Amino acid sequence: MAVAQPLEYLSQAQINKFYRDGYLVVPGFLSQDQTSSLLFRAKELLDEFTPEDHPMTKFTTSDKNHVGDDYFLNSGDKIRYFLDEDAVDSSGKLTRDKARAVNKIGHALHELDPVFRKVTLENDRLKALARDLRFHHDPVALQSMVIFKQSQTGGAVPQHNDSTFLYTSPPSALGFWIALEKCTPMNGALSFLPGSHLTTPITKRFIRLPGGGTGFEQLATPPPPSSDISEKPKETASEGASQGNYVLESCESGDLVLIHGSVLHKSERNTSAHTRFAYTFHMIDSSPYVEYDEKNWLQPTDAMPFSRILDVPNEITLSTTVH
Repeated sequence: MAVAQPLEYLSQAQINKFYRDGYLVVPGFLSQDQTSSLLFRAKELLDEFTPEDHPMTKFTTSDKNHVGDDYFLNSGDKIRYFLDEDAVDSSGKLTRDKARAVNKIGHALHELDPVFRKVTLENDRLKALARDLRFHHDPVALQSMVIFKQSQTGGAVPQHNDSTFLYTSPPSALGFWIALEKCTPMNGALSFLPGSHLTTPITKRFIRLPGGGTGFEQLATPPPPSSDISEKPKETASEGASQGNYVLESCESGDLVLIHGSVLHKSERNTSAHTRFAYTFHMIDSSPYVEYDEKNWLQPTDAMPFSRILDVPNEITLSTTVH
């Protein structure tokens, strides 16, 4: 019989809240020195962006027009730049200064950039949190991004759940979203539909299409929600879930938001004079606990397999699915 380990970082109340609501704000996860280092490095990367040799790949979360070219599909082991939808005109020219045109940089910052690697793969506090949360048996980090929601121009992100885009069977995605700047209702702070991970099944997945590019595949038998304790009626992300009461979570720089892969969340357009930069990365469980197949848009390579987080896997987990 497994013996419960003492908590190292999170409190039991925080753990309970995460599993109840599907997300958790962890104040001050990074020190101000760590946060400042990430923000400074993110701005350096923006300065290093060279539009002259860029394919002008735009990033969108729309179901109908998601990015799917080779520059995107082969970015899992690289550091690449993705632009706002309206940052490029019909002739392929930037409509604004390059530093304000970038939507995000990804997807291997946690592997290739020493500043981001230090707070991700080499972070003892993160490992303690993963042990406390017991969401995964043997978690691996598979992607990372800096997201730039620019002042006045940073667009809204519609409601979605992360397991749609990083699909495993059973679903196991877990997001780590770190505010690099203060996040407010005016500059696009995250909003969540608490408890939606218990009522909203994953109905589709984002895949590489056989003929090239990307698209969405409907799941023949959607996996069940993430807990068997809820008797609420089930909803999908496109049918009725938007009628729920979203909760906006303001954050200070250095705060971490843990995001269950099935919880619905979104952010509004940045209408303020202040930027909202964030660093985010995702974990999934690894084989044999879940299957991550070749349909996923993001694929590990021989040179860069997904990196394990824990030295010793969690013997038991708290994340369960309905059977």
